[in-house]
Amino acid sequence: MTASRQIRETNPHMSLPSHVDVAIIGAGAAGLAAARTLETSNLSVLILEARERIGGRSHTFNFANGVTFDLGCEWLHSADRNPFVAIAKDLGFELDRSRPRWREQSGNIGFPPEEREAFLKAMDAFDARVTEAADLDEDTPASQWLEPGNRWNARINTVSTYINGCELDVVSTYDMDAYEDTGENWRVRRGYGALIAAYGAPCPVALNTRVTLIDHSGARVRIDTSRGTLTAGQVIVTIPTDLIANEAIRFHPALPGKVAAAAGLPLGLADKVMLRLDEPEALPVDGHLYGKTDKVGTGSYHLRPMGQPCIAGFFGGSFARQLGDKSATALADEAIEEVVSLLGADIRNKLHVLGSSRWAHDEFALGSYSHALPGHAGDRAILAAPVDGRLFFAGEATSPNFFTTAHGAQESGVRAAEEILAMPAKAG
Repeated sequence: MTASRQIRETNPHMSLPSHVDVAIIGAGAAGLAAARTLETSNLSVLILEARERIGGRSHTFNFANGVTFDLGCEWLHSADRNPFVAIAKDLGFELDRSRPRWREQSGNIGFPPEEREAFLKAMDAFDARVTEAADLDEDTPASQWLEPGNRWNARINTVSTYINGCELDVVSTYDMDAYEDTGENWRVRRGYGALIAAYGAPCPVALNTRVTLIDHSGARVRIDTSRGTLTAGQVIVTIPTDLIANEAIRFHPALPGKVAAAAGLPLGLADKVMLRLDEPEALPVDGHLYGKTDKVGTGSYHLRPMGQPCIAGFFGGSFARQLGDKSATALADEAIEEVVSLLGADIRNKLHVLGSSRWAHDEFALGSYSHALPGHAGDRAILAAPVDGRLFFAGEATSPNFFTTAHGAQESGVRAAEEILAMPAKAG
């Protein structure tokens, strides 16, 4: 049994091992995937995780009334290519393959069919212009490809806040076009966060261990943490880009190229709220409503997801950030007001807040998922590149085509681990 596995199986307050072959910073999908990829090697491995749990930006809450709420990632995007589909099968997690109804408005409430069709036509035309613009010699803000004066520009921008976590003026056209989506989007009955936690359960993890310095100046990499110092032969860094950009973890010697690349890939914001519903039978299963259709700041509401007695609200971009900065309850308050405006005053007393996210105020995340600023689409490859055969980088922001997703993070962790395995063996 290696030292890395001992730390998981004994007193969690014990000292860290003095040395491991591979240290992984962060126990999100990327870090867990890296550890799982290395588990059959002869290398000792330890994940250093600042939180008191594994999963990173995935986290499932299961409430007593049977409601499953994924505080972070929820959908297995590109499910026909998503490695978590096979992982779910292996671990006995049931998948729900019902298609999302994001392009619909249940009951045509506040969004008549003819208006919805006009919006979808405008949205598809915008997407086509972005695809064409991706062939230009210079990158541009995606907002440049909105049709001037089009009445649906605010709604198209709202969709960007859900997809990118920000408005189109700070999104790279090249990067937006690079994202791959097969159109297959499934869910995990027991929660995506629960699946990722089960996937990572065998991994050797030191929880409540905040890394502050990675010193790669010597023969071994020295890692300073809140629980002491250890050395490693190689290190995989999987933390969110904003933490690299603001140097929450410092590198010595400094890595200004990595810091700059991370700054070019900031985290947007997508926050969620779950509202329990007293009389769910009055609403359609897996229905959908947009809050408002004429402004950027509004919610997207999933009615009775997977048949559950609840409404899930989704907010993105600067509006979500404003709500989160206002107070811990502002997101839920806004969701209730919008739902009441759509479904009538009688529903107000039937709605009860179960929980909500506030990712910008999570010190170990500072946001939800990355987007490339205009002119910075190439920063994903820069961030992903190894340094001196000893420092390796993973995480959704390093994925060339599946950024913003848990499966993009998972695949990047596998890639980083395989880069280590491909290194020539060092002489003893």
